[in-house]
Amino acid sequence: MTATNELPIRVVLADVDGTLVTQEKALTERAVTAVQRLREAGIEFAVTSGRPPRGMSMLVEPLALTTPISAFNGGLIVRPDMTVLEQKTISEGVVTPAIELLGEQGLDVWLYSGADWLVRDPKAPHVDREAKTVAFEPKVVDSFDGVTDVAKIVGISDDHKLVAAAADRARDRFGDHVSAAMSQPYYLDITHPKANKGEVVGYLSKQLGIPPEQFATIGDMPNDVLMFARSGLSIAMGNADREVQRAARRVAASNGDEGFAKAIERFVLAQAGS
Repeated sequence: MTATNELPIRVVLADVDGTLVTQEKALTERAVTAVQRLREAGIEFAVTSGRPPRGMSMLVEPLALTTPISAFNGGLIVRPDMTVLEQKTISEGVVTPAIELLGEQGLDVWLYSGADWLVRDPKAPHVDREAKTVAFEPKVVDSFDGVTDVAKIVGISDDHKLVAAAADRARDRFGDHVSAAMSQPYYLDITHPKANKGEVVGYLSKQLGIPPEQFATIGDMPNDVLMFARSGLSIAMGNADREVQRAARRVAASNGDEGFAKAIERFVLAQAGS
């Protein structure tokens, strides 16, 4: 889809990590101001992320969020007060084989079920960092046996090529039964097949009564490409891989150089005459 002068941008949908926040997971004053300016211009602002809902609650007050928040890449959609609007869980017949596949590929595994983040090894890579990011601790379990209502399975490794290969294996093995995409170079997210950011655009379009052609989307990872394809204006961050940048209509500065705020100012507000 392409943006046109007849269809100005009326919604901005942003990824969080690598996009809206800095590498230190912080909102800058300029980013907060950019969102305020969107609202003043009559443009809605929404966020979507692989994070759990609780991991985005700290964004609600500073950004004055009023739109639905799409967690787990759209697997769980909540109001800003964290009440659930919609939930998509992974088929129970897929959960155990997916966990086994990730283990066979040499990845550590986490599960998200309801409000719980489940890990088997609290000292495994990225557990401490994730706890700081989402502002709550995981629940440590001996086994994932018997866990139900799984919204997201995460495979983790600092071998980024291994994570990418595992994503391909998961898509080959489970096909249309899951969505499998990297939310960070070291994270592979496996969710319900309709829990992806392209579907988030469709959901918000219906909720807000605004066509996808009037959405601007901004992100930095392969799991953002599906929302790029559904929106009128797509913006890749400067810290995104080249393939992600090629999938977008515009490329911003990096998230270490106020890329989000600069993109909003240049590609959205300037076009809106604000």
